[in-house]
Amino acid sequence: MAERKDKEKVHDEVWTEMRIREFLDVQPAAGINADFHAIIKAYQAMRAEDFADFVSFFVEQKRDINAKDGQGRTALSYIREHRIASEYAETLIKHGAQ
Repeated sequence: MAERKDKEKVHDEVWTEMRIREFLDVQPAAGINADFHAIIKAYQAMRAEDFADFVSFFVEQKRDINAKDGQGRTALSYIREHRIASEYAETLIKHGAQ
């Protein structure tokens, strides 16, 4: 008998404001900039429109949209490395990312 997967991958799930805001509190491993980490985790998990809401909330909290990782990359430079991430990059730029 074949084993069944416990969970199916969910596409186009609904992201409530509360769920989006939870990413503002994502904690990084020691030595990783919390603001950089939060942006990257949101980018990896969210659709572009939900990421836009996240970035608005992030900026409202006066967090550092230009925070860097240990290699000196900003979230914008990291995201620009991915060819299908232009909407995400545009959202960051709109909110002051360099």
